[in-house]
Amino acid sequence: MAKTTTVSPRLKQLYNDELAKQLKEELGVKNVSQLPKLEKIVLNVGLGRSKDDKQMFEVATNTLTRITGQKPIETYAKMSIATFKLREGNKIGLKVTLRGDRMYEFMDRFINIVLPRLRDFHGVKAKAFDKQGNYSVGIVEQSIFPELSYEETTKPHGMQVVFVVKSENQEHARALLTKFGMPFEKENR
Repeated sequence: MAKTTTVSPRLKQLYNDELAKQLKEELGVKNVSQLPKLEKIVLNVGLGRSKDDKQMFEVATNTLTRITGQKPIETYAKMSIATFKLREGNKIGLKVTLRGDRMYEFMDRFINIVLPRLRDFHGVKAKAFDKQGNYSVGIVEQSIFPELSYEETTKPHGMQVVFVVKSENQEHARALLTKFGMPFEKENR
């Protein structure tokens, strides 16, 4: 029987071998448990006006499946809003939650391949952190992902990528994402 070896994702190994020690020194943290750590990455596609279009749901499902390697779950409206012609229980979008190795592999591709493909890209906004230290990036069009062919991007839709970071504050979360290579905009722009 052939012995199979599993290769740990590059960013996960980098965090365990080098980044954790560097962050411990830079942030002045005494306990390793207090270090910021990436918990999960959540990708959301809200279909808004095209919520009734079955073909658009298929396109969005295909997009999320191809770029994450995981089948998305459907999200439903929690309440009715008459002005948006929205009823409680209607399908309104799709969501994928990545953890473990898939999370690190997606993050590596996102930072090193996808973001540089954006037109006129000068870095991601540094103010997109919430109070807990989670970071959100909005993408206008899915065509920047190399996993998708031209035919699969004929019906464009946006998505939101949320990096859920377990940290004490925003500064610790930003330090972690910077170490992973997240290209933040320069402050003086």
